[in-house]
Amino acid sequence: MYTSHKACLQPDTTTLVKEPQQLPVTPLSWFLPSLFAAFNIMLLIFLSGLFFGFPCRWLAQNGEWVFPVITGPLFILTFYSLISLNFSDPGILHRGSIDEDPMTVHVVSVNQRAFRLQWCPKCCFHRPPRTYHCLWCNVCVEDFDHHCKWVNNCIGHRNFRLFMLLVLSLCLYSGSLLVTCLMFLLRTSHLPFSVDKVMAILVAVPAAGFLIPLVLLLLIQAISVSTAERSCESKCRYHQEYNPFDQGFARNWYLTMCAPLGPKYMSEVICLQRPVGTGWIHKKTQPSLPCPPEHHSPGPPGPQPQPSHTTFTHTPGSGEAAIVLREVRPRASVGNPRRPPGEARPGAHRAWTK
Repeated sequence: MYTSHKACLQPDTTTLVKEPQQLPVTPLSWFLPSLFAAFNIMLLIFLSGLFFGFPCRWLAQNGEWVFPVITGPLFILTFYSLISLNFSDPGILHRGSIDEDPMTVHVVSVNQRAFRLQWCPKCCFHRPPRTYHCLWCNVCVEDFDHHCKWVNNCIGHRNFRLFMLLVLSLCLYSGSLLVTCLMFLLRTSHLPFSVDKVMAILVAVPAAGFLIPLVLLLLIQAISVSTAERSCESKCRYHQEYNPFDQGFARNWYLTMCAPLGPKYMSEVICLQRPVGTGWIHKKTQPSLPCPPEHHSPGPPGPQPQPSHTTFTHTPGSGEAAIVLREVRPRASVGNPRRPPGEARPGAHRAWTK
């Protein structure tokens, strides 16, 4: 259950847990990272071509069909997950508006722990918990885990399970390549040295070199999912006392790998930012007009009304951006709350009703 409070609060009115600060850095060039990601795809295709064209072909011609039957589907799965992860949406949030007030304090409570929503000066909105601005992609990503340079894309809420599928398929495919090449070298040990043996060694060496770090990465990510931690949080020991996002081993795996993701935030039917003053609003989606479920989208110019109370409900599997938000009235000072115009004191209201 998530609750949020928006107000101009004094420092002693609440306990805030600040998120890790990031220094503003100019977005890096996209050409070299994209070239490196394309090189990784070509490396996978090149090594797979050598494998299927020489050692695997020899085994198939000699009746060992079990090796191409196993390695073939693993290659298709690995290639599909690699291409899909390169062009996947990690959970990019819409950019905000200049009408947003960076001085407004938004406090979100997650399992009895307070989080102060940090203002993103580049995207111009208050980031939900676990949402960070990637310096490589220059976007805010929900449930940001890390930026993967191998695919030149962020790993976040919407593509984390695809990243896990890629790591798992790479582990299985690298292991199958290594085992197949070793079996080929054993079966042809009595034969003279040939081009097939050279290609088998050329494939087995990088397969063995990638297998160990891939297995370690898979174990680290499995532990991260089990404990509901993120890679960027584990590096700086973000949750020192307890992790408010941890809901148990089984529940963490379900929410990460099986829960519905919901519609994309960058699609036409969803607008996350809608500046109505500086308030957080929620409207039901109409069939004809797209409406914002959580944040703000550009609205008409001029003064806008300020909502007094707003409540949100958390949609399972929709990410940390779909949090329960409830707006409270700003307070002029501690212990002296201002009442909105038209709201009488409880005693006066009872006298009037009599």
